[in-house]
Amino acid sequence: MSAVRLLVVDDHPIVREGLRAVLDREPDLTVEADCGSGREAVRLAAALRPDVVLMDLRLPDLDGIDAIERITAGGTARVLVLTSYDTDGDVVRAVAAGAVGYLLKGCSREELTAAVRTAAKGGTALAGPAAGRLARHRRGDVPQLTNRELDVLRCLARGLSNPETGRELFVSEATVKTHVMRIFDKLDVKDRTAAVTTAIARGLLPRL
Repeated sequence: MSAVRLLVVDDHPIVREGLRAVLDREPDLTVEADCGSGREAVRLAAALRPDVVLMDLRLPDLDGIDAIERITAGGTARVLVLTSYDTDGDVVRAVAAGAVGYLLKGCSREELTAAVRTAAKGGTALAGPAAGRLARHRRGDVPQLTNRELDVLRCLARGLSNPETGRELFVSEATVKTHVMRIFDKLDVKDRTAAVTTAIARGLLPRL
């Protein structure tokens, strides 16, 4: 299997160097490039088409939230936020912009590399503090999902496709699609990432 290709975005050179050192030590991860601005991140993401973009939120010339929106709108890269900022607004705006994960810079090397791998596989990596803040914006009655819908939801969190989920649960792809649509309806979301982040925030899935 080919290595997960990353673009690292942070306005502090020493942080970028440290992240390169950590990530490049992993045999299945490789940093293709790094940069220190939002506009350069958008340009490099389009040119290099990395699997995962590891991005800070506070960037010169283009806010990280705006950069996330442009990167996710124009390509297939999964954006994982790594920042020192964890206000309610930061977390909610990042997820709404298209980020599939949110970590704080105080996380461990193991947490970081696990989150990168999860994001690369199509999953969602929302750290505990971020999930708690997101929950404050998504409180309300906990949706009642059936056991089978919860099984499908766990597969979504792992980044499995509908056919892969069907094979794992021994049901047809059409059945999986039906369950996914019911999950979307019950959680009041429109896509898989939102379904997983909402489920984590409401306690239906464990936090990272």
